[in-house]
Amino acid sequence: MLTELRIENFAIIPLLELEFGSGLITFTGETGAGKSIILDAIETVLGGRSDLTFIRSGADRASVEATFRLTDAIRAPVMAILEREDLVDDPGYLVLGRELRREGRTTARVNGHSVNVSLLKELGGYLVDIHGQSEHLSLLDNRHHLGLLDRYANDEALLAAYTSTYHALQATRRDLTAIRAAEQDANRRIDLLKFQIEDIDNAHLRSGEEEELRTDRTRLANAENLSSLSQQALQLLDEGTPEAPSITDQVGQLLHTLNGLYRIDPSLADLYQQAETAADGLSELTRDLRSYVEGVEFNPQRLDQIEERLDLIHTLKRKYGGSIEAILSFAVEAKEQLETITHAGERISKLEAEESQWLERLSAQGQALSAQRRKAAGAMEKAIETELADLSMAGARFSIDFQTKSNPNGVLLSDGRRVAFDANGLDQVEFMVAPNPGEGLKPLVKIASGGETSRLMLALKNVLARADTISTLIFDEIDQGIGGRVGLIVGKKLWQLSHEHQVLCITHLPQLAAHGGQHFRVAKLVAGGRTSTHVEALQGEARRRELALMLGGISEGTLRSADEILQTVAASHH
Repeated sequence: MLTELRIENFAIIPLLELEFGSGLITFTGETGAGKSIILDAIETVLGGRSDLTFIRSGADRASVEATFRLTDAIRAPVMAILEREDLVDDPGYLVLGRELRREGRTTARVNGHSVNVSLLKELGGYLVDIHGQSEHLSLLDNRHHLGLLDRYANDEALLAAYTSTYHALQATRRDLTAIRAAEQDANRRIDLLKFQIEDIDNAHLRSGEEEELRTDRTRLANAENLSSLSQQALQLLDEGTPEAPSITDQVGQLLHTLNGLYRIDPSLADLYQQAETAADGLSELTRDLRSYVEGVEFNPQRLDQIEERLDLIHTLKRKYGGSIEAILSFAVEAKEQLETITHAGERISKLEAEESQWLERLSAQGQALSAQRRKAAGAMEKAIETELADLSMAGARFSIDFQTKSNPNGVLLSDGRRVAFDANGLDQVEFMVAPNPGEGLKPLVKIASGGETSRLMLALKNVLARADTISTLIFDEIDQGIGGRVGLIVGKKLWQLSHEHQVLCITHLPQLAAHGGQHFRVAKLVAGGRTSTHVEALQGEARRRELALMLGGISEGTLRSADEILQTVAASHH
């Protein structure tokens, strides 16, 4: 529900701040005073067109800000959008803003945060429905008709069961499509998979094997050099030369000398122990090095085998993955695919049986849903025609057209036909109307008369008040083409509609304006060579005089008529 509206430098509005309550709110005033400009501002803040001509002459920018109280009917979907965009502020209220700048840039805001204009439009779809002389209500979009009928029919449980089955069927069909596509290429695919699996299995790969082979290859390729260097090291350690004793002999002499020192001076015990440790280390080094020399292998044949093995691994890596682990993983996946293809026939048969079961269930649920919709449609048609008769369209007819489309892959109906279906059921629904006796039924969008459109929309809104969750409805000159007597009826209808919605209405009929719980007069003022719009909330005598003025000017007769209208309206509200 719209609670506050602030407009600044918008067309001929320098600054306007309005507060709204619930119920029916009426705007009156002479043509050109600025009533429709207020609607333009509301459309702008809801993500409508951003025309730079809306910026007041002499101003750099125009801005509109609207505050909405979230009703129970729309809180959940609106909060879902705000949570998705991380824009939640006060869970009870929502603030939308739009700023137009002279240089052409526009800014959109939600709860003070800059957003794309598309988000304003998305949120606006839940908040306000505007019906003016050139705009169509959401009811004129036949894509919404089925949803409105479902809410009127109160068939949520049937629709939920149907939708669940529909999604299960779609999942089964997706699986079938994938397996059938694989089966078409099965023979070639089987041969390829068998070759790949055999190619990898025959290699008998081990994780970490490539690193071991590279190390062995390095040793074998450098065996002569390794042996020569090891022998030199052994000669230095253990054998020596005629010119110099071995390192081991020299360390032995060092131990003998330190032992003599230690016997004389026991404080050198640590030095002696260090020398003993070094001598033991040299002995261990000598043993290990001798063992290494004995293991150095001169084996050209083994080197060739390693090269061949590494070439094989390189080839497999190029074909199946960048490492031995990736190759082995590829083999596992290939075996799983081969298993799937090999048993594809069994799987297809099972899925086809599932598909038939889902289609059978979907048929039963879809036909039950259609039956409830058709039953509700009859009641809805009568209710809307009754409303139209009250609105001086006694000869008008309203009908809900049901259509199905044949489809060989659709569900089988009890009459033997196969029909298309979607997530919403088997039906395609469109609201049809014949405004005048003798005329054929036509889709709502083809109604030409603005007055007929307005009254039909009002009739629909009244009948669908509990089904339509949009919290604020705005009617621009809904009284077009109707007189004072019908105006009283239209006003009462709007008043009744305002029990379920907040209703804003621009009118030239005092009989309609008198029904408003809030009444605003919009006037155009000229001061200092500038034209501006002024809005005043009317009560008591000021409202009485406005109604009299709308009746043709203030006089004793029009004031008396205004009193009569107010009394009639007050009586009709009880």
